[in-house]
Amino acid sequence: MGDYPTKQMQSPLEHTDLIFSPATQNEALRDEIYCQIMKQMSSNNNRFSMEQGWQLLWLCCGMFPPSQALLRHTQRFLESRRREALAPDCLQRLQSSLRMEPRKLPPHQVEVDAVQQNSTQIFHKIHFPNDTEEIFEIATNTRIRDLIQNITKKLSLASADGFSIFVKTHDKVLSLNDTDYFFDSLRQITDWSKKAKTIKEGGPVNIPYLVFFMRKLWFNVIPGRDTEADVIFHFPQELPKYLRGYHVSTKEEMLNVAALLFRIKFSNDKSQFVSIPKVLKELVPADQLKAMSENDWKKSIVASFNKQVGLTAEEAKVAFLKAVCRWPTFGCAFFDVKQTSEPSFPDIVRIAISKQGLTIIHPKTKDVLANHPFNRIANWCSGSTYFHMTIGSLVKGSKFLCETSLGYKMDDLITSYVNMYLQERKAGQTRNQRFN
Repeated sequence: MGDYPTKQMQSPLEHTDLIFSPATQNEALRDEIYCQIMKQMSSNNNRFSMEQGWQLLWLCCGMFPPSQALLRHTQRFLESRRREALAPDCLQRLQSSLRMEPRKLPPHQVEVDAVQQNSTQIFHKIHFPNDTEEIFEIATNTRIRDLIQNITKKLSLASADGFSIFVKTHDKVLSLNDTDYFFDSLRQITDWSKKAKTIKEGGPVNIPYLVFFMRKLWFNVIPGRDTEADVIFHFPQELPKYLRGYHVSTKEEMLNVAALLFRIKFSNDKSQFVSIPKVLKELVPADQLKAMSENDWKKSIVASFNKQVGLTAEEAKVAFLKAVCRWPTFGCAFFDVKQTSEPSFPDIVRIAISKQGLTIIHPKTKDVLANHPFNRIANWCSGSTYFHMTIGSLVKGSKFLCETSLGYKMDDLITSYVNMYLQERKAGQTRNQRFN
């Protein structure tokens, strides 16, 4: 609280870590923290010290409540100081913490920064796949599922099902668990990244990160049914997969899609036809660019464009989704990995994960080498350099081993789809019991 000088300069976050970290792990220490803060704030004439005391108490009231034995004293302490700027909010946070599970980790940098600026409202920027962003208020006790519902409501989406919050750091994109507190999840990820960078570079480091809201699970996605979701999420998330050449499509389908993508980029401006050779990479799958000369591509795309009824850019995005959703690989997440299990497969294979299960694809011919529905995958695990799974039964099943730095994503995606099906089955059983 600034009453005693410290031997070395420490950041406010380092101070709050020292105070709150032990108490998040040990319930017995929580009362001790409340007692120490209130004791140092009693009969204290040091204005700076009192300011820091209120900030610590504000953080404390949102992290965890005191025991029943200390609760009355804490409430009286706050009620007798209602004129203090943070006192009413401390009382409100205390009441909320009594109804919630305690936080698992100490305050995040964003929380510490907010209270240091005497702001009791915390706002965080959320990014979307269409390169837009929105600011959302996030409380100390906001869970990921609460934030998902808030975003869904603000964007007027038809449903929150299948959407998730992701955190992007310098080396990973991680999906957050719906049931966790937002700031606990954020803290955990930035701490992991910080440790990894400190080991590599030495010394303390700041970890820049971005928070994204995107579709994670592709089920019940019918293009045209929810235009907001199509434009903000489905189109920008599916377009890169198409342009990387992950789908199997006919020449006619490619020309139709290329004309739609031209319309999205240039609207109905036919004077931009001359630009087609320059932007061909943005219209045609990468592996098909050499299938025709640039001039032939241009002629064919113009002809296809002229066949289409005049569409707005937004309508063209929905039309793009309606075209690609016919393919079995629509909505898949793709991973190119090095496999070491199946001698008849090439060394590098493409794994597609979707609501149907896991498909192994030849990356050059795009032939399907194997299909594994989720009920045939007995076990799976991942590490920083690998992804392993057992097909069939745990005892007699065959192992599929591969090398990849994205094993954590594959692991999480399979787990999420399996959990989705388990929840659906559980909900169905509950409905049946209700009617029986």
